[in-house]
Amino acid sequence: MTDLNFTVESGGALRGRLRVPGDKSISHRAIMLGALAEGTTTISGFLEGEDCLATLRAFRGMGVRIAGPDQGKVVIPGVGLHGLRAPSEPLDMGNSGTSMRLMSGLLAGQAFDTVLTGDASLARRPMRRVTEPLTRMGARIDSAGQGTAPLKIHGGQRLAGIDYPLPVASAQVKSCLLLAGLYASGVTRITEPAPTRDHTERMLAGFGYPLARENERTVAVTGGGRLIGTEIDVPADISSAAFFLVGASIAPGSDLVLEHVGVNPTRGGVIDILRLMGADIEILNRRVAGGEPVADLRARHAPLHGIRIPEALVPLAIDEFPAIFIAAACAVGVTVLTGAEELRVKESDRIQVMADGLTALGIAAGPTSDGIVIQGGALSGGAVDSHGDHRVAMSFAMAALQADGSIRIQDCRNVNTSFPDFVAQSQSVGLAIRASES
Repeated sequence: MTDLNFTVESGGALRGRLRVPGDKSISHRAIMLGALAEGTTTISGFLEGEDCLATLRAFRGMGVRIAGPDQGKVVIPGVGLHGLRAPSEPLDMGNSGTSMRLMSGLLAGQAFDTVLTGDASLARRPMRRVTEPLTRMGARIDSAGQGTAPLKIHGGQRLAGIDYPLPVASAQVKSCLLLAGLYASGVTRITEPAPTRDHTERMLAGFGYPLARENERTVAVTGGGRLIGTEIDVPADISSAAFFLVGASIAPGSDLVLEHVGVNPTRGGVIDILRLMGADIEILNRRVAGGEPVADLRARHAPLHGIRIPEALVPLAIDEFPAIFIAAACAVGVTVLTGAEELRVKESDRIQVMADGLTALGIAAGPTSDGIVIQGGALSGGAVDSHGDHRVAMSFAMAALQADGSIRIQDCRNVNTSFPDFVAQSQSVGLAIRASES
């Protein structure tokens, strides 16, 4: 397969209105719970990116007759918690760590064996963080030598609920265990060291499954219940909006409104961090859609300054840090991030890959074991390698707004995992970007 590269000309401003694609985290969970529900689930605003389509194909492979997606609409006649059928071949999760980790939980309680595979990037990502607690619940899962994919999940196991304190704040691990808990006897109780996104909890409640929030950081589910089909309106993904929040903040003359963005408080770290740096971001027209808080976000250019990022905000912005690093590169002074070891095991080692790219563009960026130190300065043009990481590629595209020359970004095909229309949407609000094959 040929490479897809971006070239972004320097300068310009972001102006107008934009609705970025649907939230990836919510789209995944809507497919999963809709398939396991009794009755029909209708989804609007579904993200038609490759990650979410991998989840959809997996359930089709297990006998769920899903209609769509058609312009973001998906209709799922649910088969119930015990209605899935054994797939005829391994389920390919592509580049999606969310799919693999959450599917591990719900498949651990099935009567049949399943194999989960993925692309080369996913095959390097750590899976012991889900396979070990699932084993404690009674699951049998075989993995590669380093605890990575492919995963063979043995069916017919009797799961039992556990009390599990998460060693690292992770919404994916929490969600995996909650889904396994639907099939377990007794109570599955998970305690987080810090709050993480709560889309799974909100959606379980939306499907009528009882959930106990014992305190701010402990949630519990009892096995043996039922999910009832419902309607889900997926808000625009704040992770995709983040690139444009940063772009508008760093480019003089920018005034951009991002419509219908999910502003779940467990995902709002990027707004809080950018505001601490001096960004001019307004939250307008707050409302609720499908159980999730949404709003319009207006971002205008503002002078940014470096900060020490509060560690309490790190889990609330974990996917948005590549974009935040671009803001830091354009800020006056030093920005320091700590407590973000998780960034080293994403689609790429985001700390190292972003540091390398910023250095190539003339910015002093020093990676540390759990973060980075970025000295704001003048961005030069140049070439950077995204290492197949969609969020890295889109972040460096925004850097060109403040660079003194064009930026060429290599290995951008995986942008389609979360933002399949990124180039056209970016052009529509003023980014001088083009894609080319090589």
